[in-house]
Amino acid sequence: MTESASWSPDSWQRCPASQQPQYPDQAALQRALVALAEQPPLVTSWEIHQLRQQLAAAQAGAFFVLQGGDCAERFADCQSSIIANRLKVLLQMSLVLVHGMRTRVLRIGRFAGQYAKPRSADMETRDGVSLPSYRGDLVNRPEFTAEARRPDPGRLLEGHARSAMTLNFIRSLIDGGFADLHHPEYWDLDWVQHAPLAADYQRRVDQLGDAVRFMETLAGRPVGEFSRVDFFTSHEALLLWAEQAQTRQVPRAAGWYNLSTHFPWIGMRTAALGDAHVEYCRGIENPLGVKVGPAMDAEWLLALCDTLNPNRVPGRLTLIHRMGAGQIETHLPRLVEAVQQSGHPVLWLCDPMHGNTLSTANGYKTRPFDAIVDELRQAFSLHRALGSRLGGVHLELTGEDVTECTGGARALTADDLQDRYHTYCDPRLNAEQAIEVAFLVAELLKAERGSRHVPEVSAAE
Repeated sequence: MTESASWSPDSWQRCPASQQPQYPDQAALQRALVALAEQPPLVTSWEIHQLRQQLAAAQAGAFFVLQGGDCAERFADCQSSIIANRLKVLLQMSLVLVHGMRTRVLRIGRFAGQYAKPRSADMETRDGVSLPSYRGDLVNRPEFTAEARRPDPGRLLEGHARSAMTLNFIRSLIDGGFADLHHPEYWDLDWVQHAPLAADYQRRVDQLGDAVRFMETLAGRPVGEFSRVDFFTSHEALLLWAEQAQTRQVPRAAGWYNLSTHFPWIGMRTAALGDAHVEYCRGIENPLGVKVGPAMDAEWLLALCDTLNPNRVPGRLTLIHRMGAGQIETHLPRLVEAVQQSGHPVLWLCDPMHGNTLSTANGYKTRPFDAIVDELRQAFSLHRALGSRLGGVHLELTGEDVTECTGGARALTADDLQDRYHTYCDPRLNAEQAIEVAFLVAELLKAERGSRHVPEVSAAE
């Protein structure tokens, strides 16, 4: 139980709350929140406990965490093909990781609730006209009109409905055998027909199928664990009114649970000590993530650890560093060393996306693939040198064939970005680039295994 006597689901309202939209109709907001609180939960308390147990195991090296999905989901993308492709690319990545590094993979999607985004400014100005910034479909619409940019509390209910439909479809796919390790070929996307890594990927598919059949031959029976996978959801706990409305107590369990997601995280923009987001998150039972950027010093980070996990429960706290390839060597070691000396049990993930964002001369926000890869390489090396362990990666990606990040096997250039630049927020890895990252991580983890003992599992797990 994480709750303290001074905490309640609404105690965040006594703290400074950044990144909250200003709703012009407060009465409509309250009606929407009452309706939202009456909606069925999206996840269960026992799923949340299961995830926390697996995150604790990941701290010990028994799992590698693969967290990925859209920068910001769109209501319009709540379609079967788009959802299936997001799941496919994560399954494909996990196949490469499991086969390459012989360690189980814990899959967490930025799915079913990642509808809100923090903004660097409350207002956006174009040609002398200022309007509220687009904060994600949960708040308003991206079109630059007064009507579209007006925060609409009715979108909170639509976001819950879209999240429910997304999660229901994902669960149906998994329970129906979509993730069956007997048939990983079902996960193929079109990219495998022409991508430079297609042959290597197909080889691993064939080897995994052979491994599954071999294990079942030895067992003398089908192994049910090969037919499905665990899959968890995550989103940034940004809009606190909405998070509070889905925070509940459950029978036969102590404490309060955010039942809109398994794994909420706090972004750098809302991680200040005394911020409403920290106050809200400290009291819920869910495992938590915290983004850690170059502006965070050791004192700040340790205070967050003390606040969010005062009882030092394994699996409770995940630190997701996002430094940038040019800054990780300068800033990460002092933070890792401080946490080690404090004795706090944490899981470290690397987000190589957010610190490597830049704008091109033709006006597109992008992320160079080489910088992403460079930060990942440095992250593994630095953790190993410090006697720490990098336990996972956090990636913004899509299963669609977009052109938003430059580089990769097809050597996308700034001029290529305009071809299929579909994001309304941050650039994402396309399916092919995401698989390339998985191959790289698998090789880095092989090197990690050579330097220390890592619990090994069968290639079929």
